[in-house]
Order: sequence, then C-alpha cells, then structure tokens
Amino acid sequence: MSEKARLKEIIKELSYEKRNVVLASGRESDFYFDGKQTTLHPEGGYLTGKLFFEAIKDVEQVEGVGGLTLGADPIATATSVVSFLEKKPIPAFIIRKEPKGHGTGAWLEGRKNFKPGSRVVIVEDVVTSGGSSLKAIKRAEEEGLKVLGVVTLVDREEGGRENIEKEGYWLKSIFTKAEVLA
Repeated sequence: MSEKARLKEIIKELSYEKRNVVLASGRESDFYFDGKQTTLHPEGGYLTGKLFFEAIKDVEQVEGVGGLTLGADPIATATSVVSFLEKKPIPAFIIRKEPKGHGTGAWLEGRKNFKPGSRVVIVEDVVTSGGSSLKAIKRAEEEGLKVLGVVTLVDREEGGRENIEKEGYWLKSIFTKAEVLA
C-alpha cells in the first residue's frame, strides 16, 4: 500500500465524521475533518510530514514551513523533521493567534531560523474558505517572510482554493474531499 493510500485510511478512520458542525468560517456543514486527530497520531503524523515534504521539496528555495497554531503545529514540525531525514532541512515556524503576553511579545515562534525575506510555505490541516490560510499569509508577511503558497492535508472544495489563488498564491492539497470520500 502506498504512503498516500495509508494516510487516506488514517484520515477516514480518525479525522472524518459525518455530523452537523459549525466550521471556523461560520458555515454549517454535515461533515467534519478534524485533521489534528491524524497529524497527532504517530503514523499519521509521519506520513503527513512525508507527503507535505514531497509536495514542497521541488518548490524553488523553500526556506520554511509553518502556519497558524494549532492545526499547523504538528504538520510544520513533521514536515521539518522529514526534511532533515531527507537531507534537505527546512525549519518550521508557528504563528500565534495573538502576540506572546510576556517576554518578546512575539507573533512568530522559530524566528531565529529565518532572516527577513525568507521564502516559506503555509501549511494547514483543512482548507474550507481559505480564511485561515490568508490570515496566516498576512501575519507571516507582516513578520518579514515571503509566502510562496499553501499546502493543506484536505481541501474541502468549498472555495478556499479560489480565494487563495485570487490573492496570488498557489494551493496544493494532499487530498480533496472527493478523494478522501471516494
């Protein structure tokens, strides 16, 4: 079984639920992808890191991966660890939802791994409308990073790709909703 096929099994087992929920975008849905259930699982986390690394390893001069805490944290870390194992190390960063309330007051953790203008990719567990991705892009750019695009574990296929691309960035998805449910 391929790594992608195995990751799909884990997503279906741990992250997909058929139930009514209100999403971060405020929309109501009759299904839910809780990506953290997969990305925090030992095998799921490793496979996520492996497939995210595969998705970005040929992107010209990627110097970092990260995104908004909490969904991006295990993905950025797993991708960074896999990149080291593959001898193409890419550091991770985490964007806080609000600045640190003490010490440096930082918005971005992992700052010392980057210089101004470092080329980075935003990572997400799930993209719906793209709002969280665009928020992460804005904050990363305000912190002096150059965002190239976004990689997500699951694209719910509900306008996120179009909204991200409209702003001039690309979106790569490991899976679409249709692929997971096939």
